[in-house]
Amino acid sequence: MRPGIVAKVLSLVTTVVSVFLLWGMAWAAWDRSADLAGLAGALGVGLALSAFLFFLGRHAKASDLGPREAFAVVTLSWILCSGIGGLPFYFHGTVPTYTDAFFEAMSGFTTTGASVLTNIEANPRGILFWRSLTHWLGGMGIIVLSLAILPFLGVGGMQIGRASCRERVCSVV
Repeated sequence: MRPGIVAKVLSLVTTVVSVFLLWGMAWAAWDRSADLAGLAGALGVGLALSAFLFFLGRHAKASDLGPREAFAVVTLSWILCSGIGGLPFYFHGTVPTYTDAFFEAMSGFTTTGASVLTNIEANPRGILFWRSLTHWLGGMGIIVLSLAILPFLGVGGMQIGRASCRERVCSVV
C-alpha cells in the first residue's frame, strides 16, 4: 500500500467535511448563538488536518489509487470525518466528553440515527444544523460509495449479494 496516495485523498475528504462546517457556522452567525465558536474551532482543526495530510501526500498522484488504497481511504474516512465532525459538539459543550461527541458524529455519518443527546431540541440551531448535515453527508457518502468507488474496485451489487450468500443459505441484506 502507498500511504502518500491515501493521505492525499484523505486530505480532500477532510477538506470537504471541514468546509461543510461553514453551513453550521452561517446558521449560528445568523442566530447569534454561542455555538459559532465551537463550529469555527472545528473548522480550524479540520483544515489544519487537511493541510497536514496534503503535505504528507504532496508527491503522490491520486490517480494511482489502487484497491488497497481505496479500502484504506474508505475506512480512514469514516474515522477522520467523525473525528472532525464531533469537534463542534465537544467544543460547544453539547456533550461532556469527546467520546460522546465522536459517537454522535459517527452516528450521523453512518446514518444510524443513534444519539447520546437526551434533549436534542434544547441545543443551539447551528449545532442542530450540523448534526442534521452529518446525516445528510452520510447518506450522500453511501450513494457515492455504491455508485463510484465500488464499481471502480470491481465490486457491484451482484458481488455484494453473492458475498452475503454462503453454502446456498442467503442472509437477507
